[in-house]
Amino acid sequence: MLKAGIIGLPNVGKSTLFNALVRAHLAPAANYPFCTIEPNRGVVAVPDPRLDALAQVVGVETRIPAAIEFVDIAGLVRGASRGEGLGNQFLAHIREVDALVHVVRCFDDPDVAHVTGTPDPLRDIEIVLTELILADLEVLRRRRERLAREIRAGNKAAQTEDQLWQRVQTHLESGRPASTAGLSRDEETLLSACPMLTAKPTVLAANVREEQLARLDSDPRVRALRQYAREHHGCETVAVCAQLESDLVDLSPAEAAEYLRSLGVTETGVNELIRATWRLLNLRTFFTFNEREVRAWTIPAGTPAAKAAGRIHTDFERGFIRAERVFWKDLVEAGSVARAREQGHYAHEGRDYEVRDGDVLLFRFHV
Repeated sequence: MLKAGIIGLPNVGKSTLFNALVRAHLAPAANYPFCTIEPNRGVVAVPDPRLDALAQVVGVETRIPAAIEFVDIAGLVRGASRGEGLGNQFLAHIREVDALVHVVRCFDDPDVAHVTGTPDPLRDIEIVLTELILADLEVLRRRRERLAREIRAGNKAAQTEDQLWQRVQTHLESGRPASTAGLSRDEETLLSACPMLTAKPTVLAANVREEQLARLDSDPRVRALRQYAREHHGCETVAVCAQLESDLVDLSPAEAAEYLRSLGVTETGVNELIRATWRLLNLRTFFTFNEREVRAWTIPAGTPAAKAAGRIHTDFERGFIRAERVFWKDLVEAGSVARAREQGHYAHEGRDYEVRDGDVLLFRFHV
């Protein structure tokens, strides 16, 4: 299962947000730095209204959504790349995840301590980013030292690779993450030989107060954060009130929805954040159903039908014959499988068919 790490400075609301994401009070959320030492982990369902629509059409009650594991990682501080604040341990936890949710505090509260005295979203981002860049530069230095020996031995491939690392190093030294280095697909593949923290896809979570929710577009801190994220990090910003979302865990879904409506909010920021994290991972969702359930499956973009079948069972891929495919919206609009077939929405696809997001698939196989 793919993992997303929740990072940021201490006391910005990471553990509170984690509790909201997993809809349980699993992580201690206290008003002091390094309340979290060992990571908290929880599996979160990805909200997908297509599941409900499909379940209604095929007449089943059970819906099994796609899921992401979120990892609540302790706060980074200035000097983390040199081991400050158990920095080496926390950086190791970041290396284990596939994507990052960087929580940034966008409100003042004298009762909630801030490690630098007062919150400043742009400065706070840079503190964390600088430590990740410094850690990446150290990894890069060691990689280039090994390549230097191969270059002296006349290895042309090592020389070509080192030229890439020189470009990436210059980019990092300018204070920008590796994810914005403008690498080609082949260069990104090569980057996996020297995995970097700042190359991980990232979404910013602007942690706001409840009273800010109704005026996010005009809130100066949120607006500045969104612009900065776009221009300097090439990433998305999602505003969320972590404390409110954590408190809603104790309410029923109907009560939570009613309370949000009273605030002029139509959807929880947590659901938006989960979907934004999902988009980061460049995944595609396809659906299957039987007499008991409708289920969402996840695959990387560009996955052929036979490989997608293997997500369900290795026998499906090994004995793949064909996939019967209908797009989810066509099936829902037809109202039934029989009518969708009558209207010509079903197609037979071979093993090399590239599965699209939203395909509903029935695999035929023989072993």
